[in-house]
Amino acid sequence: MAVNDDRLYRRPSDWERYLKAFTAHEDRVYHDSNGVQDLYAEGFEIKGLVGVAMSLSETRKKQRRTRNSHRSRAIRGKSVAAWRPFGWDDDRVTLRPKEAEAIRKAVHDVIAGASISEITRQWKEAGFITSRGNLFQYQTVKQVLLNARLCGYREVRGELVRDGDDQPIVGEWDAIITPKEWYAVTATIRERGRGTGLPRGGLVHKYLLTGILRCGHVFEDGTVCNNKMIGIKANDWVRYEHAYMCKKTVDGGCNKTYKRGDKTDKAIERLVIAKLKQEAEAASQEVPEWNKGDDLERAVRSRKALETRWHEGEIDDETFFRNLPALEARVKELRADQADYLAKKAAAESAREDIATSWGSKTLTQRRELIKKAVHAIVALPGGKGNKAFDPELLKPVWRSAE
Repeated sequence: MAVNDDRLYRRPSDWERYLKAFTAHEDRVYHDSNGVQDLYAEGFEIKGLVGVAMSLSETRKKQRRTRNSHRSRAIRGKSVAAWRPFGWDDDRVTLRPKEAEAIRKAVHDVIAGASISEITRQWKEAGFITSRGNLFQYQTVKQVLLNARLCGYREVRGELVRDGDDQPIVGEWDAIITPKEWYAVTATIRERGRGTGLPRGGLVHKYLLTGILRCGHVFEDGTVCNNKMIGIKANDWVRYEHAYMCKKTVDGGCNKTYKRGDKTDKAIERLVIAKLKQEAEAASQEVPEWNKGDDLERAVRSRKALETRWHEGEIDDETFFRNLPALEARVKELRADQADYLAKKAAAESAREDIATSWGSKTLTQRRELIKKAVHAIVALPGGKGNKAFDPELLKPVWRSAE
């Protein structure tokens, strides 16, 4: 039983399958708003196809009207969200302070190196839920942070909605972050998605230097172990909480190198902070101004001029569509270059912060990312047998060269 025919079939293939299944057995009865219909009669298949075509046409009209309505409201800067967007009140315009602050912090943290997995965990621990009452997952947090609504803009099918002067239309709702911050966070997230295609940060480490420390034990034949060291919980009778050790021989390691965790972390943090300070000073110079603004303006004017000539009948369809792709590609290329510049400028401004002061407030994942940006690895040399004092000189960072 169905309330209408289009709940049974909407495409010709659906109708054919339904008719074949219905007529597979005799004496079945089909009843619709027009009364009893004989689906076994010759010619009824064609009659049904005509009905399907009319239903499909009406469905497409509704879809087109909905798209046009959404775009019209977007151009006017009106909110079209069906559900309350996370970060805003029920009016979809006014900010909800706690949620907005959580988004603002997440944007800054991601730009600084935090993973989306870590942001997801923080939001769950804080008790945040989606507008539909569900717990936040990796993809939903990613969608929130990529949404142009955060900076007051609106996207339709992945493209910013723009006015007649080719400027992004600013919506009527309150913005949470600046456009520059939005360009930076979207560039950061999309850059991480390249390569394997897997979400980066899916594994959240418990200890700062797990996988970064390398065992420096030298075997009798002169070769170096070089296995990644793992973080472990320290024994209850010692005064520190964790340690780093080379894997056991059955797991491919040598089990010869052991380092006290807290002092190893502090020693490496001091070295890395000093290194990052030097790099921050070098990067503190202003990013050169984007000098392609005039090129973008000319490309937009050329495209609009071509469209005007086409609308006024000065050029035919073949000429218009032959020249349009090149102009659109040029505009798209320049806009992408502009977005890349804004992202770099935001990253450069973020790099000017006091590394030593802000280090303590950074999450574990952020600190790990900063360490990995500074070093290829850290070779930990064995301290020898017996209970010896911690020696930071046995930690040998392999620094990354400035690019």
